[in-house]
Amino acid sequence: MIAVVLTPGSMTLADWRAIYRGAMPRLDVACHAAVESSAAAVARIVAEGKPVYGINTGFGKLADVRIELADLATLQRNIVLSHAAGTGKPVPAKITHLMMALKLASFGQGASGVRLGTLQFLEAMVCGSVTPVVPAQGSVGASGDLAPLAHVAAAMLGVGEVDTRAGRMPATAGLATIGLAPLALAPKEGLAMLNGTQFCTAVALAALFEAELLYQSALVTGAMTTDAARGTDTPFDPRIHKLRRHRGQIESARALKELMAGSPLRASHLTDDARVQDPYCLRCQPQVMGACLDILRNAADLLANEANGVSDNPLIFADSNEALSGGNFHAEPVAFAADMIAMAVCEIGSIAERRIAMLIDPALSSLPAFLTPRPGLNSGFMVPQVTAAALVSENKQRAYPASVDSIPTSANQEDHVSMAAHGACRLLPMIENATAVIGIELLMAAQGLHFRVPLKSSEPLEAALATLRAEVPTLDDDRYMYPDMEKAIALVRGGLVAGAVGVSLPQVSAEAA
Repeated sequence: MIAVVLTPGSMTLADWRAIYRGAMPRLDVACHAAVESSAAAVARIVAEGKPVYGINTGFGKLADVRIELADLATLQRNIVLSHAAGTGKPVPAKITHLMMALKLASFGQGASGVRLGTLQFLEAMVCGSVTPVVPAQGSVGASGDLAPLAHVAAAMLGVGEVDTRAGRMPATAGLATIGLAPLALAPKEGLAMLNGTQFCTAVALAALFEAELLYQSALVTGAMTTDAARGTDTPFDPRIHKLRRHRGQIESARALKELMAGSPLRASHLTDDARVQDPYCLRCQPQVMGACLDILRNAADLLANEANGVSDNPLIFADSNEALSGGNFHAEPVAFAADMIAMAVCEIGSIAERRIAMLIDPALSSLPAFLTPRPGLNSGFMVPQVTAAALVSENKQRAYPASVDSIPTSANQEDHVSMAAHGACRLLPMIENATAVIGIELLMAAQGLHFRVPLKSSEPLEAALATLRAEVPTLDDDRYMYPDMEKAIALVRGGLVAGAVGVSLPQVSAEAA
């Protein structure tokens, strides 16, 4: 099993990607001193007896209720149990795995007042694959992701359910599989577990990583469609894009140019081609895909900062023995990042659907109607285009910004919220829709190239074509279309299309770019 050293405040997006893909985070021992100092500061605050929010007071609207020393442990247990009020289907275990790692990194900065033993308990759960069952619905993105994070904390107390290597079971039994007994929380620890943006950040990061693969796959299928339609690669000339100055556009054009480089099919109509310009869905790929790349990178920057930050409340400053109340739990940056990702995903699918529609139209593609050798008797790819259109329209409806919404909670104490969790949770279904659109384009572009035989496409695109043809044969007469589509979609989802071409495709994460 791959291990990633969890260095609080200094993690890269590549680190978080590895954890999302299953790597085990190991907390850097260098953070232990700061963690212990922070916990000691909480102990001093408790001993002084002055009212400090969340340590010896109630929560939210009940912040003016003083809690006696004898009840402080009960206070922390109660907040976890009362706030574990999520609903809906559980989030995938790999997202919960990432969420727990994000919480570890936040605590590891020594500003949360959490004991080292509590961090080590959480780390043992993560590395032992004891993953709390976390309902996906119930967070408004401030005061943090209360309900989802409460379900993680409840599992640490032995309450609720967990997924383990042996299957789903009650939390106490799951903890026992890795030699742990339920945890008793110290002052501040329950609130620290609940306050924070780790749920929406984990979901948004997962979407960012999947959107990167979607973008790369769409470059490949877009280039295939361009060649199948006997389009020109002139719009990908770097001189054009240098004048526009947008980095994403420049890199997307370079990739498209390289994907089509050396294509005999392209060379076959370099001269005596009466067409002057291709439709926008071909010609403007660098501009659209480049803008998507740039906005995904903007989202990546926001999420990288959020993942390396501390977002609970109050924050403990051990050097001055202070607990300062603020609003770092407000997930507005994550909400904006999620909205950016949604727009990019929507547009990647939208322009791909236009390429699909072009391929089935003989007036634009010079290919047989609906890409079938015997149109009329056969419908060919008529309805896969309809399916792509349906998926794109569904994504358009979901792309409306979540961050512009707000609803007051906690008796108007928490009167403006980010809706970051809503914004993040729609992303993976949107990406699944767009992935299906790209899978359909892969099928149709490959079918278009079939009609150009004996001419071939470029080596990179022929490699992508071979990857598909190993799973799906050319369509001669109509057959049950669903299995073909599912196989093509799986190739896109699994990264096999982007990985087949041997071309360095642009990446989203800042350190990779």
